[in-house]
Amino acid sequence: MSYSLMIHGGAGAIRAPERYAPCLRRIIETGAGLLAGGASALDAVTRCVALLEDDPLFNAGCGAVLNADGEACCDASVMDGRTLAAGAVAGVKGVRNPVRLARLVMETTPHVFMIGAGAERLGRAHGLAFEPDSYFATPERCEQLARARARRDMTLDHASPTDGKLGTVGAVARDACGHLAAATSTGGLVNQMSGRVGDSPVIGAGVFADNESCAISCTGVGEQFLRTCLARTAAFYVESQRMTAQQAAAAAINYLTRKVQGSGGLIIVDREGRWGAAHSTPGLLMASAEDGDIHVGGA
Repeated sequence: MSYSLMIHGGAGAIRAPERYAPCLRRIIETGAGLLAGGASALDAVTRCVALLEDDPLFNAGCGAVLNADGEACCDASVMDGRTLAAGAVAGVKGVRNPVRLARLVMETTPHVFMIGAGAERLGRAHGLAFEPDSYFATPERCEQLARARARRDMTLDHASPTDGKLGTVGAVARDACGHLAAATSTGGLVNQMSGRVGDSPVIGAGVFADNESCAISCTGVGEQFLRTCLARTAAFYVESQRMTAQQAAAAAINYLTRKVQGSGGLIIVDREGRWGAAHSTPGLLMASAEDGDIHVGGA
């Protein structure tokens, strides 16, 4: 059977999208190589999101946005469509790759969702890489926080073209065995209140995967995605209304805007390996791969 893979680097007002193309291509090619070699969808999305976390061009891991206390507090989630197994973490500090910690929650504990210090202890116990504060608080992020504080504002990373990098990152895949998986990771909102959590680590809001429907990763204003359970809503369109991935993506974004005037986007790979993407923002950074056919660019 064939494989399909999509990644995204956030939705919003995209300044100089060509900046992101080399990174997106490198990461989609890495993930496609894994799937072509027989890797699972779960391994592919975990690897792709970890690479996105490692790149300071994006709001996840290295270069994550800073909260009101000047800290990078990261959230991430992963879900396996074969069994509905899932893992998520929120408000973690110092973890180089929060998506790997989310997968540890899924695979080594009886839990789905862990937060803060407890999740960090789990990561240390299993030898995950940790980094100092300076790894996350890049000069660009410090300047961005200063601008937000001067405006007394809390904003999406992509709220203005002058704010540079975009928001949440994610990946969805269908492997050669027909299994689906999804992963999402973020640093949240610029200048957000300490303790705030958005949709990215919440199963059914910012991420979802089920072999009977599709795999989904979302990006945008987390509160709006939480209130609409958007990832699960999109999966319902595929599973129960027999929509294709693209039809479901468009219908979900229409629902988001109609119900809560939502701002954001999502990517989907369905059970047939078809992919789709939609957004209510000016743009969405993404890349896709299907049996070696790779496309990089915004939607």
